Amino acid sequence: MSDTSDKCNDFFCLKAFFILLYKLKNRQMIKHIVFWKLKDEANGNDKAANAKLIKEKLEALNGQIPGLIRLEVGIDFSNTEMSADVVLYSEFPSIEDLKIYDEHPKHVAVKSFIREINCLRQVVDYEN
Repeated sequence: MSDTSDKCNDFFCLKAFFILLYKLKNRQMIKHIVFWKLKDEANGNDKAANAKLIKEKLEALNGQIPGLIRLEVGIDFSNTEMSADVVLYSEFPSIEDLKIYDEHPKHVAVKSFIREINCLRQVVDYEN
């Protein structure tokens, strides 16, 4: 009897997991994308070293801020006149969660560092 009830429990747990996965996949998300053009030298580092520091500092925020679902940082390799040096891509369940991220002390500390080393910042926030 317990073997059958265990199978039923497993089935319902699996069903609940797939329902949750479906809801998350089909939910509207807030996307926050930031591009930075960095100074050639700042804080005693060249542009390449500062780009790596930005990547390390921002990616360290994964799992540290409530509502931050996904965060990744890319460093440009094309090095053209039109390209940014670093890009941030992040996802949030709501605008409120994006605001929490923006004001979180760990994020504020990283923003302070980035302000010192960038010469141009462009941002796009949208719902999808």
